[in-house]
Amino acid sequence: MRPALPLGLLALLVLVLASCRANAPVNDPGEPMSLRVATLNTSLYATEAGGLLARLQSGDEAARSIAAMIQRQRPDIVLLNEFDYDAAGEAAGVFQRDYLGVDQFGESAIVYRYAYLAPVNTGEPSGLDLDRNGSVAGRGDDAWGYGLHPGQYGMLVLSNHPIDIDAARSFRLLRWSTMPGALVPKDPETGEAWYPPQVWSQLRLSSKSHWDLPIDTPLGRLHLLAAHPTPPVFDGMERRNAARNHDEIRLWAEYLSPGDKPWLCDDQGRCGGLPAAERFVIVGDYNADPTDGNSLTGSIQQLLEHPRVLAYAAPRSEGAVVAAGDSASDDGRRHLAAQDTAQFGPRNGNFRVDYVLPSIGLTVIDSGVFWPAPGQPGAEWLDATDHRMVWVDIAVVGGTSVPTDANRD
Repeated sequence: MRPALPLGLLALLVLVLASCRANAPVNDPGEPMSLRVATLNTSLYATEAGGLLARLQSGDEAARSIAAMIQRQRPDIVLLNEFDYDAAGEAAGVFQRDYLGVDQFGESAIVYRYAYLAPVNTGEPSGLDLDRNGSVAGRGDDAWGYGLHPGQYGMLVLSNHPIDIDAARSFRLLRWSTMPGALVPKDPETGEAWYPPQVWSQLRLSSKSHWDLPIDTPLGRLHLLAAHPTPPVFDGMERRNAARNHDEIRLWAEYLSPGDKPWLCDDQGRCGGLPAAERFVIVGDYNADPTDGNSLTGSIQQLLEHPRVLAYAAPRSEGAVVAAGDSASDDGRRHLAAQDTAQFGPRNGNFRVDYVLPSIGLTVIDSGVFWPAPGQPGAEWLDATDHRMVWVDIAVVGGTSVPTDANRD
């Protein structure tokens, strides 16, 4: 493992010239100020390095649809999963300028003044035989996180409000074996650890990355806790991906729990969790449904039932209910179809895997999943990705400040 670089060298803050409307709406001073936070797995990735940039530069209909979803919902802060990373931030810049910055399908352009992107583990060669097939491929299953090139399936955060880069934390390099009580995958034939000691001691926990991004909003400082754990499938009877998914989710649960955590060190060597007084919002595609699917039992409950996470009614959509009726594989579901956030085809079914989870100290004003039913506006955009945007409007408990966001009417 190479030494961790200063986060300032890993992160790229993209400052886009803001063109705020001169006539921002005036709100009732007694109206609670709210902030819309969203997550969307965009499926904007390519099989070759530079492929996404080439797609965007040549004009991409799927990217137009993704941009239209964002323009329709107009979140103040949004995490985009599966957006390929490049060190120069060119793809992110083109997407903001030529897609979000241009009216799409009748929706109004939207400008984000701040963006955050940084390296991820996907596609980065580990130099180890992680899939135990006798060879080191250099990518795919032998990368630190599955990917065909470094940066594939990356993450991108867009924000109307300043991101404190100096205080941001990344846990991309954290070793899985340092987590106390880690779910060590077992070889089902021998009962021994599936990974050899020399591999297990080096294997990184995060399949992409885990970011704590402090954002200074009109509600005060919020920590955006962003991640995209590995799917709990594409493995074998040893369930190594399911175990990793569980412990990637557990990382945030540990980060929020009290007590000394000398093992929980970020890529700059700063150790410990999030102080109890700090407010946060967990966002991302966590590849874990509360009751259905292939994740280990209780995986996402580590966050849903955490004492620092606000309990609120799950975001819903009408379109998810209609889609569930069209999927034969959803007949045995145990959760409510209206809560689904992803559609994986008639063979696999629909699941709730994308989350926006505010902390206690915040209150939810409104929430939803952007999943219009057939015939409703925006339904034609949904083919761009197999996931749906989840959005939540939050406010500070007891807060009465005036909203000033010029991007949302």
